[in-house]
Amino acid sequence: MNLDELRQTIEKLFPLTTEEINLHRDSAVSAVLRLRLALNKAEIRSAEPDSSATSGWRVNAWIKQGILLGFRLGRLEELKAPQGWHFFDKDTVPLHGFFVEDNVRIVPGGSTVRDGAHLAAGVIMMPPSYVNIGSYVGSGTLIDSHALVGSCAQVGERVHISAAAQIGGVLEPAGALPVIIEDDVLLGGNTGVYEGCVIKKRAVLASGVVLTGSTPIYDLVNGKVISRANENEPLIVPEGAVIVAGSRFVGKKSEFAREQGLSLYSPIIIKYRDEKTDARTALESALR
Repeated sequence: MNLDELRQTIEKLFPLTTEEINLHRDSAVSAVLRLRLALNKAEIRSAEPDSSATSGWRVNAWIKQGILLGFRLGRLEELKAPQGWHFFDKDTVPLHGFFVEDNVRIVPGGSTVRDGAHLAAGVIMMPPSYVNIGSYVGSGTLIDSHALVGSCAQVGERVHISAAAQIGGVLEPAGALPVIIEDDVLLGGNTGVYEGCVIKKRAVLASGVVLTGSTPIYDLVNGKVISRANENEPLIVPEGAVIVAGSRFVGKKSEFAREQGLSLYSPIIIKYRDEKTDARTALESALR
């Protein structure tokens, strides 16, 4: 089945009810398998660069529809892993298998990659960490301990996803842009990026920064507030921005807030990346 036929099959099956899909179960299961294989090899991506889009990216909704179709078709089964570990998941979303020739380094200790995710050569996973279906992780990226790459997230090359960083998954609605992390980005420890945010090249999120689609960012360098244009557009972090976790006084909102000295969490751009920042954020070559 070529990719055009795969797309047509998925778009035909996706609107059907579960009962209707079961009438074509063999064909549907085959399509989901072909989809996972194409995602593994990066023949297709759930989102891809598009210079004509405001965010620089466009979503391929039919691929996300195919992933959702797989979950609908799946039947719970027992998955056995080494050392006697047992898991229970849908039979249509198994674990991703790797070979040493793939040149992906997965350090022992409990990390998992779902089938239908692409990890390029040179990726390192420190334990425990998790990469979900539909994701793309570029060459030279480090996924540190307790880190998550959520469903359909797109991560570029040479990205450092620090310990406990969370990249949220976006499967539904199928047309929604997933989280995008472009090349040479640093996500510090305990950071979180959710709801289809786009982090442009070489940006730095310092420890503890959390971004969602509705989070305003305060750019001290340019004296402006960065927010998404509307509910259908992602929040876009500018290229090279260095963001720290700050706070904003909300005493003007009410007398109670003034009395209590209340502030809200606010991400702040304190500078844009320079040589000094590059030196501090460089990955240790010895780890590779």
